[in-house]
Amino acid sequence: MISILRPAVQTTVQDLGRHGFRHLGVGGSGAMDRLSLMIGNYLVGNAEDAAGLELCMPPARIRLDAHCAIALTGADCSARLDNTPVGVGRRVVVEAGQTLDLSAARSGIRAYLCISGGIDVPLIMGSRSTDLQAGMGGLDGRLIRRGDVLKISPSTISSRAPAGVLLPQMGSLIRVIPGPEFDGFGPESRDVLFEASWKVTTQSNRMGYRLAGPALVRQDTEELKSHAVFPGMIQVPTGGAPIVLMADAQATGGYPRIASVIAADQWRLAQIAPGTSIHFELWTRARALLALQKQHSYLQRVQRSLHAH
Repeated sequence: MISILRPAVQTTVQDLGRHGFRHLGVGGSGAMDRLSLMIGNYLVGNAEDAAGLELCMPPARIRLDAHCAIALTGADCSARLDNTPVGVGRRVVVEAGQTLDLSAARSGIRAYLCISGGIDVPLIMGSRSTDLQAGMGGLDGRLIRRGDVLKISPSTISSRAPAGVLLPQMGSLIRVIPGPEFDGFGPESRDVLFEASWKVTTQSNRMGYRLAGPALVRQDTEELKSHAVFPGMIQVPTGGAPIVLMADAQATGGYPRIASVIAADQWRLAQIAPGTSIHFELWTRARALLALQKQHSYLQRVQRSLHAH
């Protein structure tokens, strides 16, 4: 078990999300930075979709009440296990009763704590992820609070030496492909999407990132019917301020979709702090697929290197 002595500003149980239910109006949820969760699970010997803790905006303090292996990934937090420094991207064996302290992040805002065996909460629609909007999954569908105790699934802890990987680089350049309504926006708005600096506002959350910048104007006045939406889509509501849908995005929407963040960059956007500016770069679908293949190749190399270690 693990005991939460001090949660981060927003702490939830997350895995890779629930799939196949959007036609029923159920969103996917899951880790905002899926890449970091998968790497953390590889480090501790879990399946890549095992549940871990997503700690948004540490500091945080957690007591490990069982002998286990842990790994921290995602945001670059200074961490200590009792009095011993713990680096991100490292596998560390923990004895029962040791306490992990995470400081505020130097870069990124979401840290992931993966524990051998994974966090043991009930499966709901095939996932242990917390959906805060629906109030389901994770621990009673809510944020983790001080005093909460979470079970850990059994696992075999090897006495191997600590292992580590080089984590991917964060950044504020976000690659996108044109959305279904891209051509319905005026030439100036299409240009400004890629020329302007967009600030992530404090009204951003796991459902969507609201951006501040120049107003985007749609020339096509045809009313849109309700349509399917997915994480990464950039919607433009009345008023022209774009919203990027994130992990807890609803299943349907009615706002025009000017662009979509490529799958290979959604983890990077999830690590952008409110008040930080980002820039969009236009990519083709073919290049977006190549970027995703490159990311898959990186994950395969991580798995191979850890297995060899």
